[in-house]
Amino acid sequence: MDNFGMLNWAILIAYLLINLLMGTVLSRKVQSAEDYYLGNRTTPWWAIGLSVMATYVSAMSFLGGPAWSYGSGMGVMMIQINYPLVVFLVITLFLPFFYNSGVVSIYDYQERRFGKKARGVMSIIFMMTQTLSSAAVLYATALVLSFITGVDVKYAILAISLIALMYTMMGGITAVIWTDVLQAAVLLVGAVIIFYALIDRMPDSLGASLEALQAEGKMNIMDWSFDLGVSATVWSGVIAMTLYHVTVYGANQMVVQRALAAKNIGDAKKSFMFMGFAAFFIYFLFLLMGVLFYHYYQGREFDNGNTIVLQFAAEYGMPGLLGIVAAAVVAASMSSLDSALNSLATVTTVDFYEKYFKKDASSQHYLKASRLFTVIWAILIVVPAILFAENEGSVLELLTKAGSYFVGAKLSMYGLGFFSKHTTERGLLVGVATGFVAVWLVATQTEISWPWFCAIGAGVNILVSLVASLLIDGRQAEYSPYTIKGQKAMFREQGLPTEEAGWSLLPGKVDNISWLLVVFFVITMLALYLFTVGI
Repeated sequence: MDNFGMLNWAILIAYLLINLLMGTVLSRKVQSAEDYYLGNRTTPWWAIGLSVMATYVSAMSFLGGPAWSYGSGMGVMMIQINYPLVVFLVITLFLPFFYNSGVVSIYDYQERRFGKKARGVMSIIFMMTQTLSSAAVLYATALVLSFITGVDVKYAILAISLIALMYTMMGGITAVIWTDVLQAAVLLVGAVIIFYALIDRMPDSLGASLEALQAEGKMNIMDWSFDLGVSATVWSGVIAMTLYHVTVYGANQMVVQRALAAKNIGDAKKSFMFMGFAAFFIYFLFLLMGVLFYHYYQGREFDNGNTIVLQFAAEYGMPGLLGIVAAAVVAASMSSLDSALNSLATVTTVDFYEKYFKKDASSQHYLKASRLFTVIWAILIVVPAILFAENEGSVLELLTKAGSYFVGAKLSMYGLGFFSKHTTERGLLVGVATGFVAVWLVATQTEISWPWFCAIGAGVNILVSLVASLLIDGRQAEYSPYTIKGQKAMFREQGLPTEEAGWSLLPGKVDNISWLLVVFFVITMLALYLFTVGI
């Protein structure tokens, strides 16, 4: 882009330098491997909440959200409607297990519940899926730099990887969280400015534009169809994608590692609740922008839909706007890339290097190893990122589809761990393998849409795991102490406190304030219905 200009360059470069400066300053607090993984457990809950939000809600939304709804309409909002329910389940079932145990890697739970092989399988699944999704994030960032500068996407990928790597490697999880706070602020400022500019440039009033979009079928948010071949329906959003996102947020090292850095269980839960309430508004904003862009451009086809926001910013002509938008998109992508690098290094060090290759070394040794693995993972992510550059669809949709192949295994492994009495490690691994085959068959041999892959994979996995466990190892005499029933019995027998500052330490027990998430979900569903019929 020839007209990027000195002001825009100054804004973008200043933003990148601030991230590097923050990494340098915060690196002084990293004296051990524990500091690198969890900080000093002094990070405030609101910063962790903003970091969680920036990592996933924003990772592909600024580019991919508008591109997705530009082509498919506001119906895709159903895919993202479930976050209050997701957070409700995560803070009730998942967080207490992880926080109470004091683990660094959440996959340590799998070993305690089932065995070493289960832990290894879960860790490997995480590393595979996170590498692919991080590559998509990196591609999104490189796309911005390529679009505005004309530099080849491959060189842009290398440049942005180096910047994210530097501050992540220096400052660890603390740098990740606090740079994410900055990135969330930049992202939201950029989104609000673009939305205002879009309304300002609309050929019609906002009301008239929405009516026109309704007439074209772009505003049909709630599809009550039971057709499993349709990806965005009320049922796929409330049922299938709730299961999908529970796994993304509850069984994902990249997200939960932040909560483990909180001061106490209450702060860990509040940080997740922050996202449970905020995600609806952010996704709605990005998707609404997409359909408004469709009306603004009269349905024009773009060579790459992910550049719509950038194209509009360039055409609008406001001094500095393109620099702000470029910084916002870079922020959105880097907030996920830095988190991925830190969590991948953590899992590699704790689940494999420390466990199998270098036991009982010093904390400083593991810190050096973690930083080295951070560099290695940055290199490994670059390759699929370059391959993503050949894709022209919505990167948000692409990322969500790719993840749907693997989340069923994660969901079933934790679900069986929490609730099942008789599931054993050998039976579980048979179920995981069978579940993968089932999802592959459904994906390649049927017309069932991808949101249902998680539910189908998990269902097959659970059924086969239970049957295989009974056939191979027989019925178990009692619940594992790492099931919900086992935890309750252990707390009771050992006389352990069940609450901390008013927040439940027991897995499966609902905090009273958590019911607000369910109420909020009902309100948002009603609001979407009224929004649709009111147009």
